[in-house]
Amino acid sequence: MNENIPIAVEGLPFAIPLLILSAALWYFGVRYPAIFFTLLTVFVLWFFRNPERFAPEAPSAVISPADGRIIVADEVKEDRYLKEKALKISVFMNVFNVHVNRVPYSGKVKDVIYNKGKFISANMDKASMDNEQNAVILDTGSGKRIMFVQIAGLIARRIVCYLKPGDTVEKGKRMGLIRFGSRVDVYLPSGSTLNVKIGDKVVAGETVLGYLK
Repeated sequence: MNENIPIAVEGLPFAIPLLILSAALWYFGVRYPAIFFTLLTVFVLWFFRNPERFAPEAPSAVISPADGRIIVADEVKEDRYLKEKALKISVFMNVFNVHVNRVPYSGKVKDVIYNKGKFISANMDKASMDNEQNAVILDTGSGKRIMFVQIAGLIARRIVCYLKPGDTVEKGKRMGLIRFGSRVDVYLPSGSTLNVKIGDKVVAGETVLGYLK
């Protein structure tokens, strides 16, 4: 699950061919294409970087599952899966953010629901409903449920999730990624305390989004 590896393994199918091509171009003295593909290789390796993160110890803290910027922080009625009011927090990831996602809270995975969909820009409100996405429903063990949803974006075409129903997960651990720009929505139980606002920049595995009641 990509633990303690500086580059996410999902990036290797992109990086290795580029690395081989770059080396071949340098070997045969094709200078300008070699420079271009070397820079492209560096970008791909940088995009799939997989840094260590350290979750806060506060037991009620819910942490960000993604690097990026807060674009939604409001109470909504979640009618698809939770069927109840929830505090919705959306994190938009641009192409320059770390794209490895992390578990926002410890608990047991009750369900993982994948839906095909469109690929409109992930910072638009309707992306939460219309885009390709993968929802994870987590039982916190105290009678509360949290849901976090990986959503593909305009450029993103591949959602990766390591979790499956029945898994026991730990806050801050790696749980997947989305390739090339995307979004993650988090739904907390109504009555939770919000710790971020729209426009805030957050760090996966470290920034506290809110606290469970």
